[in-house]
Amino acid sequence: MRLYTYLHVAVTSRLAELRRNAERGDSPVPTAVIIFGLVAVAMAVTTLALTRANDWMKAIPKHTAP
Repeated sequence: MRLYTYLHVAVTSRLAELRRNAERGDSPVPTAVIIFGLVAVAMAVTTLALTRANDWMKAIPKHTAP
């Protein structure tokens, strides 16, 4: 019975301590959303740059032999 009482008191005090300490760090969800947003923006910028570069290369007149 002593072991049961000790474990009960230990678990109860640990849970009370965890409830008191409300600031336990940031959730991983906002970090994942930020990373996803940055990846989406990077992909959009890369696609835009590639499209403009291809259009610019197509606008160069063809070389004609003399």
